Amino acid sequence: MQHIELMAPAGNFESLQAALDNGANSVYFGVEQLNMRARATVNFTLDDLPEIAKRCEAKNVRTYLTLNTIIYDHDLSIVKTLIKQAKAANITAVIAMDQAVIAMARAHGMEVHISTQINVTNIETVKFYALFADTMVLSRELSLRQVKSITEAIEKEQIKGPSGHLVEIEIFGHGALCMAVSGKCYMSLHSANSSANRGACKQNCRKKYTVIDQDTGFEMELDNEYIMSPKDLCTIDFLDEIVDAGIKVLKIEGRGRAPEYVAKVIKCYRDAIDSVGNGTYDKDKVIGWMQELEKVYNRGFWSGYYLGQKLGEWSNGSGSHATQKKVYIGKGTHFYPKAQIGEFKIEAFDVTVGDTILVTGPTTGAQEMKVEELMANDVKSEKGSKGDMVTMPLKFRIRPSDKLYKIVENKVEA
Repeated sequence: MQHIELMAPAGNFESLQAALDNGANSVYFGVEQLNMRARATVNFTLDDLPEIAKRCEAKNVRTYLTLNTIIYDHDLSIVKTLIKQAKAANITAVIAMDQAVIAMARAHGMEVHISTQINVTNIETVKFYALFADTMVLSRELSLRQVKSITEAIEKEQIKGPSGHLVEIEIFGHGALCMAVSGKCYMSLHSANSSANRGACKQNCRKKYTVIDQDTGFEMELDNEYIMSPKDLCTIDFLDEIVDAGIKVLKIEGRGRAPEYVAKVIKCYRDAIDSVGNGTYDKDKVIGWMQELEKVYNRGFWSGYYLGQKLGEWSNGSGSHATQKKVYIGKGTHFYPKAQIGEFKIEAFDVTVGDTILVTGPTTGAQEMKVEELMANDVKSEKGSKGDMVTMPLKFRIRPSDKLYKIVENKVEA
């Protein structure tokens, strides 16, 4: 059984650490504004590159810098600086769509991955970009049959990239889908002068619209009010077929998502990939993974275009369908390493023995656990309330910048 690289999103250090802690083989991230999630997340800075590389190298995790927006002349000097700094920091590769970015990356000796924005849909296009790139993200609109045809042709014809190794094919495995072809949408630009292709999508498609025939005044009756907002892609229930299709990299979408999203999704797909590899992948496990995935942000799930099923599975709401949500409680103040005790200042809602809590932080990542016991103001108690200093046993280290949340049920309207 072939090895598949699990690729995780990282919108900040919390999410980066969550990816590393839960079994990612690689992470992708944006720096400054020249990436497709420039608006959706804070993004890293140039000064963060050495720290990103250091953390990932310690766990043998590959690092990919996304530079996959449309590039104008005034961007070229910034691109050159980003690539130069990425090379100096030992970042593994650059994800690109613009030929100028591809050329600059190759000139600096950096590995290049072709972004889905280029819409690679056939073997001849793979051959062309193999002159410059070692990995290619196929168009999201392909079926698994089409994907497998491409991977088999790469093997048969021995199509190699600049590294001398066979070209690797990457596909999207989980997360948000866009109504546009591989994300190339102009709706946000036309309506708000904010280009999605420059990383500034306003997500107009996620809103509710009424469609009216201008000639007759007839209001169109629709089965679903959110006709431009697709459900999220989920492939965990046919991951064995994904593996059989010969892909090498499975990409998880979500640089704008919270660290607990990254932790949960990466853990589920790590378990699933390993289960396919060791022959223990089955329906019962899939049910368990699906239940876990439903706990974090999602718009409902469908299989995308991979299985050739009926197209257009739209979300029936504007927000998340997650079965759980987090409620802010307080912040970390101190950690006692010998006793493995964490101290928190409760600033909002109560925390009670039996609660499931989430602690997030730039170094902590996203750690979830059940409260077995606690002390409030140095007295053993069943509950800590607003204003209390609370201590509890932890299996992980916390820092003063960490935030404490309680995980509660999220009632989703049917």
